[in-house]
Amino acid sequence: MSRQEPVSQWTVDVATHMPHLSPAHASVLALWSLGMVLARSCALTAVAVVLATWQCRKVNTVRQQLREFCYEGEAKRGDKRQAVPVEPCFAPLLRWVVAGYAGSQIALALDATTLGDRFVVLAISVVYRGCGIPVAWSILPAGTKRAWRPEWLRLLGLLAPALPAGWTVIVLADRGLYARWLFRAIVEQGWHPFLRVNLGGTFRPEGRARFVPLRQFVPTVGQRWQGRGAAFSTNRLECTLLAYWAEGCADPWLVLTDLAPDAADVGWYGLRAWIEHGFKLIKRGGWQWQRTRMTDPARASRLWLALAVATLWLVRVGGAAEADIPESTLLALDEADLHLRRAPGRRLISLFRRGWAALLAAVLQGAGWPPDQFQPEPWPLLPPQTPLAHPVLDDLPEAA
Repeated sequence: MSRQEPVSQWTVDVATHMPHLSPAHASVLALWSLGMVLARSCALTAVAVVLATWQCRKVNTVRQQLREFCYEGEAKRGDKRQAVPVEPCFAPLLRWVVAGYAGSQIALALDATTLGDRFVVLAISVVYRGCGIPVAWSILPAGTKRAWRPEWLRLLGLLAPALPAGWTVIVLADRGLYARWLFRAIVEQGWHPFLRVNLGGTFRPEGRARFVPLRQFVPTVGQRWQGRGAAFSTNRLECTLLAYWAEGCADPWLVLTDLAPDAADVGWYGLRAWIEHGFKLIKRGGWQWQRTRMTDPARASRLWLALAVATLWLVRVGGAAEADIPESTLLALDEADLHLRRAPGRRLISLFRRGWAALLAAVLQGAGWPPDQFQPEPWPLLPPQTPLAHPVLDDLPEAA
């Protein structure tokens, strides 16, 4: 296989899944993401050097081509050059994930990450087999006061058309992002919020007259409770409370959802940790984004597009490779580790690293790109629990 064949093949894949991009934009996006895989870095010079050496091109030529991908239109050389549109890529990215996706349930996670004193990134990721794949983001300058509500609402709205009707979609967020408007915005999309809340609130179980402090639903380690009711005496929210205090955790999980108590499992909230692993892959664990010299949020957002495509590719290839591994080669989890559960067994090698190894081997062997597909594993479930006596709740007076 010639040097150009794998580039052409990947360019076709990118253009197919990003049909709204111009051929020139799709071509450079393919180069950026392929170069990141080969260099294991998103640094402009590192990617340019590895691509130029592999393709027998001049480094400065490749470097300028990659650099201009991140520029606004007026900063590019030539007449009538346009900036790469980032936000219209969010729905196609999510469609790329669900193309050939096994099953009809998917988990999204919302979280914020920072890059020193330069950027704050609000990101929505698909959480999959221990990884987080960014599919929508907003990069804001750090240190500037700005409401996050419009950003999250816009991102959720941009992704909504990408998921097929009838799918079960849960949206996970940690305590710092809980808000009633976010809960309702997720429900309006036909999705199901899984939002963790702080211990300081209250909850009134359905059919009871009084609100109870949230901490009283799981007062000791090992206890679990779930049921319908109203959260918070002010700014009241009708919802289901899922409560669980796992061994080894400083605080219990207190999760609010719109799903019925018998249709949800608090163990699903463990998937949220995977977005943090995704941030690690973008930085020191993978693409080395922490070394970027960029200071402009719009340019950084275009670089994130290439990061997202490269991550999606590696995780997709790594997932296909992992699906062939017998379960006997995976380390089993103890019951006490369920609150950290990331898979049916602990991964000895992450999907990111496995996908990178498979793609690098394909380049060295001069073979075609390895097969890629998304095969999600079952969501984590807590084991059945014998009903426990709950004096505080059992003594609550019934509603009149």
